[in-house]
Amino acid sequence: MEFGGDKFDMLLDKIGALVDRLTPPEEQPIDFAGNLAFRWEQRGDAGRLVPVTHPHLCNLAELVGVDDIKEEVLRNTAQFVASFPANNVLLWGERGCGKSSLVKGLLREFADRGLRMVELKRWDIMSLPKIVAWLRGTPFRYILFCDDLSFDEGEGDFRALKTLLDGDIEERPDNVLIYATSNRRHLMPERFGDNGGGAEIHPEEAVSEKLALSDRFGISLGFYCLDQDQYLEVVRGYGRVRKIDIADGELRRLALLWAGSVGRRSGRSARQFIDDLEGRLLLEGSPF
Repeated sequence: MEFGGDKFDMLLDKIGALVDRLTPPEEQPIDFAGNLAFRWEQRGDAGRLVPVTHPHLCNLAELVGVDDIKEEVLRNTAQFVASFPANNVLLWGERGCGKSSLVKGLLREFADRGLRMVELKRWDIMSLPKIVAWLRGTPFRYILFCDDLSFDEGEGDFRALKTLLDGDIEERPDNVLIYATSNRRHLMPERFGDNGGGAEIHPEEAVSEKLALSDRFGISLGFYCLDQDQYLEVVRGYGRVRKIDIADGELRRLALLWAGSVGRRSGRSARQFIDDLEGRLLLEGSPF
């Protein structure tokens, strides 16, 4: 068998190309200084942190009607970025009341003090040890943001989150906290059978396991449905922030019509009404 020649060179080229395809690309260093927010991108059994090039930096000044909750979350986050003891946070309750906006708005307030945010999806929970390993020892403070978090009956993923919140044999890094939002106060479904009517021999143990996850959030704050007066106050608050020039009686009339048409009174519907009203007023005054 002869070696050398064009055919041999072509064979070497093919082998080299095959090796290049099979060799995983070298991991690029993560630019935590140049980016504020990241997503976890799962790739088979591995994954990586991907920068979010255009993060949604909510303006907390526009989040009205939840002042007490906002103050508590801001205080806890200020402690965290100052390297003082702080708690994981669970924001739960009615949809559309500003839970997610409150968390995302923290970047605008604290990014210049070293805060960074990593968005996690529900199915990324099992990757938490890998994610934390990326963040440990870096000179920034990280909020792992789990939006709309909940677990169905029989799912075991919540135990991975419970372990990270409370710590296992490996110490949790002090530059990482978890902020989660959920429509469920305890993150898991609660059924009438949980009160003793099910088939569990010790139903109190099943209930205790469900409560154990939410108990690991040191701060748990509830958002509640707005009544009419509260809804109108939120509308007025948004109107003041946007400097909308309209009589209060007319603002009230239009806001109630809007709430009736969408079928709900919430912070989100109030903001959507103001968006619509401001746009209409600007269009009426536009020369185009």
